[in-house]
Amino acid sequence: LSGPYCTMMLADHGAEVIKIEPPTGDTSHSNYPYLKNGSEQAWTDYFTSLDRNKKSVVLDLNTDEGKADFRILSQRANVIVENFHSGVMDGLGLGYKSLSKDNPAIIYAAIRGFDDPNFGESPYSNWSSYDVVAQAMRCIMDPDTKTVTKIGFGVGEMFAGTMMSFGVIAALRQAEATGQGQFVDVTINDAIIALGDHTIYVNEHTRKSPKPEGNDHPFLTPFGLFPAADGLIALGIVDDESWQKLAQATAIKGLVQDARFTSRAKREKNAAELNRLIAKWTSQHSKVELANKFSGLISFDLLNTGQNMALDPHAAKRGMNSYVAANPLNFSEAPPPSISKPPRLGEHSDIYLSEMPNAPISHWDRRVLRDVFGSFATGVAVVTTRQTDGTPRGFTANSFTSVSLDPPLILICIAKTAHSCSVFCDAPYFAVNILGEQQKAVSGLFASQATDKFDQVGWQAGAANAPLINDSLANLVCERRKLVDAGDHIILIGEVIAQQTEQRKPLGYFKGNYFSVGLDDQLVSAASKSGHVEIGAVLARGNEILLCVDRDENVSVPKCTSKNQSLSALKSHLSNLGIRANMDFLYGVYHDSGTGHHGIYYHGTAIGRAPTGHRFFALTDIPLEKVSRAPERSMLSRYREEFENGQFGIYQGDETSGLVHPVTATQKSKY
Repeated sequence: LSGPYCTMMLADHGAEVIKIEPPTGDTSHSNYPYLKNGSEQAWTDYFTSLDRNKKSVVLDLNTDEGKADFRILSQRANVIVENFHSGVMDGLGLGYKSLSKDNPAIIYAAIRGFDDPNFGESPYSNWSSYDVVAQAMRCIMDPDTKTVTKIGFGVGEMFAGTMMSFGVIAALRQAEATGQGQFVDVTINDAIIALGDHTIYVNEHTRKSPKPEGNDHPFLTPFGLFPAADGLIALGIVDDESWQKLAQATAIKGLVQDARFTSRAKREKNAAELNRLIAKWTSQHSKVELANKFSGLISFDLLNTGQNMALDPHAAKRGMNSYVAANPLNFSEAPPPSISKPPRLGEHSDIYLSEMPNAPISHWDRRVLRDVFGSFATGVAVVTTRQTDGTPRGFTANSFTSVSLDPPLILICIAKTAHSCSVFCDAPYFAVNILGEQQKAVSGLFASQATDKFDQVGWQAGAANAPLINDSLANLVCERRKLVDAGDHIILIGEVIAQQTEQRKPLGYFKGNYFSVGLDDQLVSAASKSGHVEIGAVLARGNEILLCVDRDENVSVPKCTSKNQSLSALKSHLSNLGIRANMDFLYGVYHDSGTGHHGIYYHGTAIGRAPTGHRFFALTDIPLEKVSRAPERSMLSRYREEFENGQFGIYQGDETSGLVHPVTATQKSKY
């Protein structure tokens, strides 16, 4: 009961709960009685009451195939809840230590009878424990051999499940903050000790084991069941004010002033006499009469039957009437999902087991993502999504960044005061549209409260039907992963599921002004005409770089030797040397503060062998001390660092300081 009850509470509030069952099904499938579904016996009442809103996947964990499938599911899961005997999952090779290696953020929640070795081994470690056993051992039953009675339902297991659902949420919040999962443990016996804490303080107070209380309270009187002329009622008097109201309502002569009952301590001392007086009086009145006297005055109600409770207007008004007890929690801003029927055995096996886990991101896709993420370092983008009715919504983002490559995650900040904040918090998908330098008007439009924004711009539906703005430098479609409260903003984290980029210059925004980012051909042309410039190339071959080497082993980057320095002249020079090179972007414009000369360097790739007077050096083996010119030495050092990070930028400055601008390339991938 405890594990299914825990996960039922989580499922009731929107968690996607996958119930793993053996081929023969959970044992509760066969626990009579059955809930009739027409002429078919679809589910037992017991199974129905615990497994609503869940999915069912059949796995035989005693087989290699079943274990492998379970590992696949656990790699994508946030939480695993199990209430086997201690050591069962470890014996299958599926314990926390094993599974957390593949999924470090996993929350592994274990509900035991007595212990888990991770938190101290109990002397009863090898014992089995169900609710009745735990109630008996932990004094939640009154220890009197003549009148002892267990609580009629599985309160110990249900309370352990409730405690674990709280533990899961607490651990999830920590995992969201740190990325680190953990093992969470609760035992049924420990939960009952916590639930029956009155046993501890009664023993401390009286130095005696608690006596059978029946329907009474050890310290409060009158508190319990009392007879009516046609049944029973319940009274709960916990303070002197309530006692005065009860005494006045009974109109028993002298009761209000009776010195034996004027305080809680005195009522406890004279409990037998007080209970006799109250019972004598209530037994002379019907339940309706007592209700008219007490309702709204003191803690009072009638002792209901199951049939009466089903018809109770309170339960109907509060939405608690169902074929099982409904979820009692209510939220004003996030109503829990409606109850769905429990799953048939293995109903969802094909769905979950046919989905392959996400493959590790490839080196190429990682490079593509770095380039794409680098293209919006300027911070101007329009974030778009759709309302539930399909209406597109969007706003100009004032803070966003990439936070992870594997998986590819983007972080967006949304002001809580924004009109579209609630829409984006609820939407399962959104898109980040990174603007080009020709889209200043688009940025201003989506920063306004205009209602016809999308009518004024060209756009189309992309992956997941997300609105994509035409002519953007890049479009990234994301699936919502998490929402985090950050003061006056909401942080929205999404995983990139599709992207596309175009060869355009990004739009920048700084201190209220827009600007274009990047160096252009005019800059290169102007520098080359000054007569004090050299044009060279940083040519890579994998993790190697091609350098010129003289007789003294001094090294330098290959440069154009023509009188008229230009990119085309550099390409001709390299071709004449037999170097097959492809230039991909301008890498740096350096000013030599010592000589006053300028150096313009392109980034490219080279294939084949190094010609005479040249050599390929591994990045870690570049002899920087042999690079005579300070700007080249600075550039090669920067290149080595950027290669390790996989993201390159255009440098403008001297050999000691300058600015780096992001590189934008036209690339497409599954991301």
